[in-house]
Amino acid sequence: MTPAPLPRWVDLILLPLLNLSVAFLVAGLVVLAIGEDPLEATRILLYGALGWGEGIGFTLYYATSFIFTGLAVAVAFHAGLFNIGGEGQAYVGGLGVAVVCLALDRYVQWWITAPLAALGGAAFGAAWAFVPAYLQATRGSHVVITTIMFNFIAASLMIWLLVDVLAPPGQMSPESRTFEAGGRLPQLDGLMALIGVDTGSAPVNLSLILALLAAWGVWLLIWRTRLGYEMRTFGANRDAAIYAGVSPLRITVVAMLISGGLAGLMALNPVMGEQHRLLFEFVGGAGFVGIAVALMGRAHPAGVVAAALLFGVLYQGGAELAFEKPAITRDMIVMIQGLVILFAGALEFLFRPALGRLFAGAARREAA
Repeated sequence: MTPAPLPRWVDLILLPLLNLSVAFLVAGLVVLAIGEDPLEATRILLYGALGWGEGIGFTLYYATSFIFTGLAVAVAFHAGLFNIGGEGQAYVGGLGVAVVCLALDRYVQWWITAPLAALGGAAFGAAWAFVPAYLQATRGSHVVITTIMFNFIAASLMIWLLVDVLAPPGQMSPESRTFEAGGRLPQLDGLMALIGVDTGSAPVNLSLILALLAAWGVWLLIWRTRLGYEMRTFGANRDAAIYAGVSPLRITVVAMLISGGLAGLMALNPVMGEQHRLLFEFVGGAGFVGIAVALMGRAHPAGVVAAALLFGVLYQGGAELAFEKPAITRDMIVMIQGLVILFAGALEFLFRPALGRLFAGAARREAA
């Protein structure tokens, strides 16, 4: 039997909150099982992420990366595609950012380098998504499999480039040279100080503003343009979209190019905004977290931003919790994040049938 449709506010707000509450309840039981107080652990986690200026800065820094990768997954979702190659696309996007910064940082100011680096990151990320998209559209190769494979290829490519091509002579660590001032994004400590938040050494930088603009741009694209309408139609009913004249090749390739470009933009945050050089593993799993962010945010830009902030809280607050409570190790923090992903993603429809029956019964009683 087809589940009863839910009110929009239930689908977008109540159901994610219910899934999230159950995830934290299960995590609390695990914390209780090892002899720690779940309420005290929650207090430390929230204070570590939101209770002081530097913690807020780190939370926003992590959230910035998750906004980009979450938007990347969300755009593909709307076209009926499951792009789990954000990790590799962000890796290669970092190469695009680094190439621009290494070429220009000694000659121009950051405000000239930054837009070119953003274009470089987006272009390299989009290029890395093109081959899986083309294979999906023309050969039927499943985009999930090809994007997974391309994640590993990207990691191997970056190791070779950082060791044999980009590393300065005599340097042993796999990284490029440090960028000069012209290749560094400004920090947002001054802006945050205007609202009374001292972010200290937190690396929250200008890419946060770009991430929010990207979320607004994705909203415009998906719900205010013809291309976005075609993508949503294609994702909802492929056969009907093709019958209406929508080209599956064009939609698949364009959606994946936009998705890969957004993932590539993520590299601005750590490469140009924090480390000021290209490092191995600078993505830090943000491409995979973006999948959970898009699922929890229901592939809507506003939901993606909110979910990215939640995972920013988990990352920063989890680090503080592991420091304050040695019994709660980093592995347990990863477990808590995994529970959130499990209930927000894999078990997304766990409570939907019951809620559907509840609201359907309420609607019948109201009609009677």
